[in-house]
Amino acid sequence: MEQVRILCYGDSNTWGYISGSNHLRYGNDKRWTKVLADFLGDNFEVIEEGLNSRTLISNDLRPGKEGKNCYEYLIPCLDTHDPIDLVILMLGTNELKNTYNKSALEIGQILEEYFIKTILNRKSQFKESYPKLLIVTPPVINEYTEYCKKDDKYLGATEKSKQLNSIYENLAKKYNCYFLSNDGLEAGVDGVHLTEESHKKLAELLYNKIKDIYTN
Repeated sequence: MEQVRILCYGDSNTWGYISGSNHLRYGNDKRWTKVLADFLGDNFEVIEEGLNSRTLISNDLRPGKEGKNCYEYLIPCLDTHDPIDLVILMLGTNELKNTYNKSALEIGQILEEYFIKTILNRKSQFKESYPKLLIVTPPVINEYTEYCKKDDKYLGATEKSKQLNSIYENLAKKYNCYFLSNDGLEAGVDGVHLTEESHKKLAELLYNKIKDIYTN
């Protein structure tokens, strides 16, 4: 069969940030994208596109944090990796930061207008196809950790991140996309980034979902 090309588009939890570390990254044997690639085998190509501090549409004004606005890079990214058969989209965590002052509902509206519609309507330049979309809800944030409480970085984000599950699921149903909840996915000591065990769990859940997509 022709190789299925899967684009994993996300933030630090796609990049593989080790919870509680100083910008350390899980290795190729631990990161969910690489574990997923191993599970799927040679008939699939898994493309990593994770970036620390990546937002949806907000601009990070901290020095050295240019280029974090995810939507500005979306179309160039889709075209760079064209043809894409499936996009795995796991975003929204950084948009929950207190500084951006957005509700869970607003984040869902942004995901719909800027990301879901763009991805589903971005026709390949090389063949008669459009990407499929699998929306993954990021892990629930624990706003009470030392990392999250510093400068009230994630004030109110725990409840909002819980609300994203139903919001994202409803959007997936509305646009006939695939969906994976954050059930079983846990953040580590900093309250934001996936544990090593959850990287493996996410890879397993995605593997089963993708096999269903491409065997039915």
